[in-house]
Amino acid sequence: MTTTDVEEKKEDLDRKSIPTTEDLPKQPKGPVEQIANWFDTRLGLSYPFLRDAPAYSINPFYWLGALTVVAFIIQGITGTMMMLYYVPSPAQAYSSTLYIFQSVSYGRFLETVHLYTAYAMIVLAFMHMMRGYFVSVYKKPREAMWIVGMLMGFVTLGFGFTGYLLPWTVVSYSATHVGVGMISALPQPFSRFLTFLIEGNSGDSGTLLRFYDLHVVVLPAVLLLLLLTKMYMLEAQGISPPAGGLESTPEKMKKLIPIFPDVTFYLVELAALFGSAMLLISAVFPLTLPPQYSPAVAGQYISQPDWYFLWVYQILKLQVFETAGLPVALSVVTLILIVLLLLPFIDRSETRSIGKKMKFVTLGAIFVAELAVLSVWGYLTPGHVIPNEQGGLVLGGTALLVILGTVVTYRIFARARKSLGMKATPKAQPTTQPLTRSASLWTAMSFVVLLGVATFAISGCISSAVGLIVQGMSSSLIETLVLSLAGLAVSVLGIVYFLYRLELNSGTLKRRIKVFEIGWKDE
Repeated sequence: MTTTDVEEKKEDLDRKSIPTTEDLPKQPKGPVEQIANWFDTRLGLSYPFLRDAPAYSINPFYWLGALTVVAFIIQGITGTMMMLYYVPSPAQAYSSTLYIFQSVSYGRFLETVHLYTAYAMIVLAFMHMMRGYFVSVYKKPREAMWIVGMLMGFVTLGFGFTGYLLPWTVVSYSATHVGVGMISALPQPFSRFLTFLIEGNSGDSGTLLRFYDLHVVVLPAVLLLLLLTKMYMLEAQGISPPAGGLESTPEKMKKLIPIFPDVTFYLVELAALFGSAMLLISAVFPLTLPPQYSPAVAGQYISQPDWYFLWVYQILKLQVFETAGLPVALSVVTLILIVLLLLPFIDRSETRSIGKKMKFVTLGAIFVAELAVLSVWGYLTPGHVIPNEQGGLVLGGTALLVILGTVVTYRIFARARKSLGMKATPKAQPTTQPLTRSASLWTAMSFVVLLGVATFAISGCISSAVGLIVQGMSSSLIETLVLSLAGLAVSVLGIVYFLYRLELNSGTLKRRIKVFEIGWKDE
């Protein structure tokens, strides 16, 4: 090898050792990218510890759980600041809260943010649960994640219940007293365990201290543990696909987006919007501290729980559930919550499409509508016992209207899809006799009558069934129950009959029932 060859080889090695422009990492251009790159290079945020998110998940409804966590963080920050001044004893609880309101800088604003964010946390948790219900996120293999999420929802309600007593106002004390009474009427062993957990045997001072410990120590620890468990499951299972399935999702929406900085910045934007809204609402609508609790002052107020438990309390105010019927009503409420908890093992079908799950969508819509109606109704009728007829009319009417609305909505969408699918095909000749205008009017009037009959029949069924459970066997109650069931059966049969006749007129039926076609003549 000549000297010239050695020098050329040395130059080649030097050239390879010097990085070119293509070898150097691309420098971020904008200020946001520079900040993100600074944190990434020092903290390793882009290291694949968390899953990347698909593009279809960049939607606020996919991150309602994350916003609930943001509300919990705000709760922790504001609650820690208030702990510096609050004293958990009946003698000083109200005075220390009043001191925060009047003497601490921005203390009233701090209390307002804490309360409103707690309310927002409950609302977001409920929205998160109902979205998961309607799009069936509890399907295999996410059954355990649903159960953990439901437990987190119960803990969130526990935060509201335990924290409401701490200011020791006449409103909070009276509401908590009602809540404890509701818990004591729960089925055993839930009643005994929960009553001992929150009250103990030490009077007001022991109860307040237990509520304080549960609110600031036990429940946050339980929620954090459940949150870590759910986050681990989320990383193991990934974000749930759209309800329509990945097959119908465009390819660009399946593209994975890096968790940092893209998804992280998106979540920061959502958190900033949520936090700003809470701050603005708190500034515009500040709290007013009610009077301190005392037996004399409490007699001037109507005891009623806070709004997120009003729906349960309104059920208990129905005349049929008064006194001895309370355990029956609370057993029904407990059963509903258990069904929601175990929903993944009840709905075993693989279908997730909302368009193919009319029964479950209808039940969910009834649940939401009844909760809203009961809450507003309870707010408007504080301390009033609700007659059975009125309760049956309101609750039964709400359920029947939701059922009718859901059926009509599904029929409209079904016909729209069918018309779009048959748009390119020649129009088929009608094979059935169209309804006349007078027949349509007669059908609508019959629907109204049947809805009214079914509403009163439901009321009679509930009243007589609870009466039999509480009072024992009685010939009059049995007669009422039989007549109510018969009326309900006739009403349901009539509603189904008229729906069938309407579908028969449209010519879209796939299965014919000859009994329902008496008097109908095909062309």
